[in-house]
Amino acid sequence: MRLRLGEKYSGLSSRIVVGLLLTMIMVIMAIAAPLIATHDPYQTDVRSRLMSPGSEHLLGTDEYGRDVFSRAVYGARVSIAVGLGVVIISTVFGGLIGLFAGYFRKLDNVLMRIMDALMAFPSILLAIAIIAAIGPKTTNVMIALAIVYTPRTARVVRGQVLSVREEAYVESARVIGLGNMRIIFRYILPNVLAPLIVQATFILALTIIAEAGLSYIGAGTPPPTPSWGNILADGRPHMYRAPWMTIFPGLFIMISVLGLNVVGDGLRDMLDPRLRGSE
Repeated sequence: MRLRLGEKYSGLSSRIVVGLLLTMIMVIMAIAAPLIATHDPYQTDVRSRLMSPGSEHLLGTDEYGRDVFSRAVYGARVSIAVGLGVVIISTVFGGLIGLFAGYFRKLDNVLMRIMDALMAFPSILLAIAIIAAIGPKTTNVMIALAIVYTPRTARVVRGQVLSVREEAYVESARVIGLGNMRIIFRYILPNVLAPLIVQATFILALTIIAEAGLSYIGAGTPPPTPSWGNILADGRPHMYRAPWMTIFPGLFIMISVLGLNVVGDGLRDMLDPRLRGSE
């Protein structure tokens, strides 16, 4: 039994390592963009427009003669920055909402009905509506997506709190007179951190896709700021003549999302209490 579990954990850890490797490639690329980029991502050159990949332009150029590789590298900064911002905001606010809704029964119905109302709308449509109201800007995209994904985190945390609050050690803490805030943050929060971390990896992957989609339709990061969605939008009219304009940004999105999903799946399986209980 222990041998099988050891093999299973080894497979999970290998999967997480692969996912982290893919993710770190994108993160390092974003951080080191000024060093990696071969050209100014904003520099136009009509004489070099729609050049195919080669020694001068590794991933070719777009319709304005801008280097696609340089723009894709800088685009990673926008996608990852928006993703991390959304994860931080949705994790903090969603976590707090889930903690209070799950622990205080009187707040549960009110808070969860608000979360249900937000989740009733398709995520991308709700984000577009919010951006339309506050304006298409990178920070506004972050705010809109944080509002969209906060209910997901809140429901995950609430579900965990509902089971944890009935544990004997929580009841004992109440009996000895500990305050509610101390019980929530000292005894309950540590027991919901694992699913919260796993949820954060999935939200980061969803945000990267959503930001690219919003920028693609003109509701996200405004041009000429390079983002993967903007690069894809620029390449749409030239999909057959210059396919590299859409292929390479799409690959970067795929690698980022794949890495994050692999990490999230691995963490979810590794932290599964049923797996630990069978050891």
